[in-house]
Amino acid sequence: MAHGRDIKEINEKVKQESVFVAQLNSEIGNVIVGQNYIIERMLVGLLADGHILLEGVPGLAKTLAVKSLSAAIRTKFQRIQFTPDLLPADLTGTLVYNPKDSTFAAKKGPIFTNLVLADEINRAPAKVQSALLEAMQEKQVTIGDTTYPLPEPFLVLATQNPIEQEGTYPLPEAQVDRFMLKLKITYPSKQEEKQILERMTAGDEIKIRPVISPDEIKKVRSTVREIYVDEKVKNYVVDIVFATRKPEDYNLKDLKALISYGASPRATINLTLAAKAYAFLQGRGYVTPEDIKTIGPDVLRHRIIVSYEAEAEEMTSEDIIKQIFDGVEVP
Repeated sequence: MAHGRDIKEINEKVKQESVFVAQLNSEIGNVIVGQNYIIERMLVGLLADGHILLEGVPGLAKTLAVKSLSAAIRTKFQRIQFTPDLLPADLTGTLVYNPKDSTFAAKKGPIFTNLVLADEINRAPAKVQSALLEAMQEKQVTIGDTTYPLPEPFLVLATQNPIEQEGTYPLPEAQVDRFMLKLKITYPSKQEEKQILERMTAGDEIKIRPVISPDEIKKVRSTVREIYVDEKVKNYVVDIVFATRKPEDYNLKDLKALISYGASPRATINLTLAAKAYAFLQGRGYVTPEDIKTIGPDVLRHRIIVSYEAEAEEMTSEDIIKQIFDGVEVP
């Protein structure tokens, strides 16, 4: 159990260390209009060491948001455009033959970077998707018979087009589960759209100043891990996840027929880590039930598989998550 004094200490530490967040937001805000939700969630992923899946129609500045983030943290950034003819080696690298001394040398692929933007991940075939997901999971890549660690931090932000589009290979559920967060990107408001017009047609290039370095991120990540989670909040997280599996135990028996699969234990871990990072971004050293509610949909959205019945009733996983959060008692 943490005592009042420990919580106070971690709270002070977080207050001091989270000063960069406002600077980071304002730097990125110089380029990106609105999109506060996306930027905040990208920072959650970065601080909680969790990969992010972004879904939205093309043209909503997903790439620009990721690029801006990488510029603000002085990291190496690679954008990989996923296409149907991409091969795993195009991602991870290959062995190159050197005729001079008849040896093979490893040529590392674009995945050896800090931030990877995997653009339109669902346009590439399964082999390429699993090469990327293996790298995400293991934080290492094997070329030939040598295994190379990936740099730290290593964060994948993958964009996918809404599934209905033609020529897409949907990601298998087990692989989608490896993403800590799935974010839905929507169109800007009218006001924002006008700002975008003014900013993007003026012809001035806006430069982003780096605010934080990869080493500082490592330090901040260890602070994020120390953030206090009360017993009651832990129980709340477990209840939320269990309600996706056994809604009837939480007076939500109407949901039973709508869910094919509930969330895996990975959801419980990711929800806790993401909530800690979210609390850090608010400058707090402890997690509140409100943090769980705020970040919950992004962690659970892709982990609840809806049944045919739910699809027939046009119920999405979002609708189900909302009912779960409304139905499970808040501590």
